[in-house]
Amino acid sequence: MKIDAAIAQTEQWFLQNTWTVFDFQKNAWQAWHDGKSGLIHSPTGSGKTLAAWLGPVQSLLANGSEDDRLQVLWITPLRALAKDTRDHLQDALDALDIDASVQIRTGDTSSSDRNKQRDKPPYALVTTPESLSIMLSYPGSEIGLSGIHTVIVDEWHELMGSKRGVQLQLCLARLRSLCHSLSVWGVSATLANLDEALSVLLGPGKDGSIIQGIVPRAIEVNSVIPNDKATFKWSGHLGLQLAEPVIDAISSAGTTLLFTNTRSQAELWFQALLDKKPEWLHTIALHHGSLDRELRTSIENRLRDGNLHCVVCTSSLDLGVDFSPVDQVLQVGSPKGVARLVQRAGRSGHRPGSTSRILCVPTNALEMIEIDAVRRALAEGRIEGRRPPTRSLDVLSQHLVTIAMGTGFVEKAMLKEIKDTHAFHEITDTEWQWVMDFISRGGQALQGYPQYHKVLNVAGTHRVMNKEVQQRHRLGIGTISSDAQMNVSFRGGKRLGTTEESFIARLKPGNTFQFSGRQLELVSVKDMTAYVKKSTRRSKVVPRWWGTQLPLTSELSDSVQNTLYLWKEKQATSPELDCMNDVLTLQQAWSYLPGPKDFLIESITTHEGHSLFFFPFAGRLAHEGLSMVIASRLSELTPSTYTLQINDYGFELQSPEPIDVDLDQLKTVFTPEKLLEDILKAINSGEIAKRRFRDIARIAGLIFDGYPGRSKSAKQLQTSSGLIFEVLKNHDADNLLLELAHREVLEQQLEFHRLENTLKNLSKKQWRLEEPERLTPLSFPLWAENLNSQTLTSMNFQDRINSMLGSLEHAALETLDQ
Repeated sequence: MKIDAAIAQTEQWFLQNTWTVFDFQKNAWQAWHDGKSGLIHSPTGSGKTLAAWLGPVQSLLANGSEDDRLQVLWITPLRALAKDTRDHLQDALDALDIDASVQIRTGDTSSSDRNKQRDKPPYALVTTPESLSIMLSYPGSEIGLSGIHTVIVDEWHELMGSKRGVQLQLCLARLRSLCHSLSVWGVSATLANLDEALSVLLGPGKDGSIIQGIVPRAIEVNSVIPNDKATFKWSGHLGLQLAEPVIDAISSAGTTLLFTNTRSQAELWFQALLDKKPEWLHTIALHHGSLDRELRTSIENRLRDGNLHCVVCTSSLDLGVDFSPVDQVLQVGSPKGVARLVQRAGRSGHRPGSTSRILCVPTNALEMIEIDAVRRALAEGRIEGRRPPTRSLDVLSQHLVTIAMGTGFVEKAMLKEIKDTHAFHEITDTEWQWVMDFISRGGQALQGYPQYHKVLNVAGTHRVMNKEVQQRHRLGIGTISSDAQMNVSFRGGKRLGTTEESFIARLKPGNTFQFSGRQLELVSVKDMTAYVKKSTRRSKVVPRWWGTQLPLTSELSDSVQNTLYLWKEKQATSPELDCMNDVLTLQQAWSYLPGPKDFLIESITTHEGHSLFFFPFAGRLAHEGLSMVIASRLSELTPSTYTLQINDYGFELQSPEPIDVDLDQLKTVFTPEKLLEDILKAINSGEIAKRRFRDIARIAGLIFDGYPGRSKSAKQLQTSSGLIFEVLKNHDADNLLLELAHREVLEQQLEFHRLENTLKNLSKKQWRLEEPERLTPLSFPLWAENLNSQTLTSMNFQDRINSMLGSLEHAALETLDQ
């Protein structure tokens, strides 16, 4: 059969299913047949999976295959998506009557299935970056993988901005060396920096095609508008008071996905809905990444079959297969970024040509502005790009040991290979020699420890000969880091999921908490498992997971400031701004409402002390570093002690003593000069870098998490990595992993470049120093969070908040009546 006939048969299959064959799909198929690589960029639900998959399928349909080796790799960012992806790919083969199989290789694949795949490879394999690395770690991998002609990377935007993307870049470079001719395709729905995304995927200097999909579906953004406006407007917390209108919205639709920004929030909202609607017990479900995989799979199947009315979820359902029964999406809290809103809205109306609808549920008053701002940014097409990491030497060290365990490598050829990646295209000779020394003898300070002598030069080829090193390395492959995880299981053995060890460590047997949508009582802890039983006592305690607080993106931050300006100039109106009209009026009356050209500073005295509130609108990560630098610089001018508090809009410096405010003096401390030096001095950079170093040490193979069932605790891992950190700092201060730890603290934890740009931009703005008589709508949330972080009982805290709310609302009524 000719290729043209295979394409025609494919199109006929589309017609039989009443599907439209879009031009971008035809273009993608033809590009594949022409031997090209590229990136397919199209909205969720538009058919981009078949655009990427059917080129190889058409070739198989036309020419058959005499090669019994593995030929196509499909890389998925989440192993939870692997089964659904496999089913979709296999369905296409079956529908076209092609005798070929698609199988799965992830951490959940049994050893017997892996052996079968090695002896009789499938045509295509769905896998993850971690499992691909493990495959490359086995001798003979060059034989099993050399038949691959196509690699398809699904949801590339989810990988390219992380170390998992770096890991995959290195794996793709290895495959290019092993395979005669390799076509690499990325698939993505929400990306702004497409040219950069393509370059990162294919490697620098390589030509590729960007296939633009259909015009993005219309996205309709609406909000739940609170009725009790006065009380709500000043609230800074969860927003469960809007549960009733949320229930009404869920009741009015067939199937709803209710997204939250954190797993803790998902647990609380699920329980709140059940409290008000106990009859929903069997028709709503909870879904997040810490729940047991079998439970999540069961929920996904019920959702797909239309048997669930609502699923309360997190980013665990951002990606993946077409849940076509979903009628609407709710977003609890601000999405904090435009791309995240687009991704989540796309889960409804998940068909080409349909409208995606998302109903936002604000959790505090200022989020009403963010919802309006995200709608405006969306209309202007302002979507965030993903910035890829470079020079992640911990990932490179892990990869080199992986390859040394597999085929082995010759140093000169390997250097050329890794320079073929975006991540290491500009690696220096010094960095390369350091990494080679590190994997061979542990570097300067650790050369006396045999366990770090991993890679040997055997007749010019670098190999790993020690069996224990091989076993431990395979168990540690990957770059995903978090606090140590503990299983949560019933005493009878049924596993509910995982939570972080630091949470369980704060509980005592008999304490109750919410998890997996249940009220649980801790019975005992043994071997990294928390054994629980169902509890009839109610608890508001919910696990807090590491790294779950989302900062406001630069694009959305800019849109927020522009929205404030447009409202002040009477050029903007919306249901959200109408609701916020009194709040914004009060901000302008009591202080000043800043726009994109303004920098507002408020000096306010309260019962708790004297506070300066600064509003750069740079996001909480940049504000964390900026607040420490400014506090340090002010203290050098006038010795004082400050309590700090941050949010996405600004930060507070609170002192028990009056603060002498001088605008000219403030301008001297808000300078980008000596910023790096001052931030390293202001923060306890050593301690923060030491915590960051734990993850780097694990990735680089300096510490070992432990064998399955015998994992080390977070305290043990931190102690081990902390000891190594001190040894390197004292005896190998130029160690590049130490430098990497400090660099990651600056770039990721403190967003140093955003912080630096913020200071540069502030110098160009109009500075407004206001001295309001009372807290303002912008300063109140910072004051309340600061109060919450101090050593007050929950009752004293609530009493103080209510007292302040009462006086503010009384003053608000007087102002608005004038």
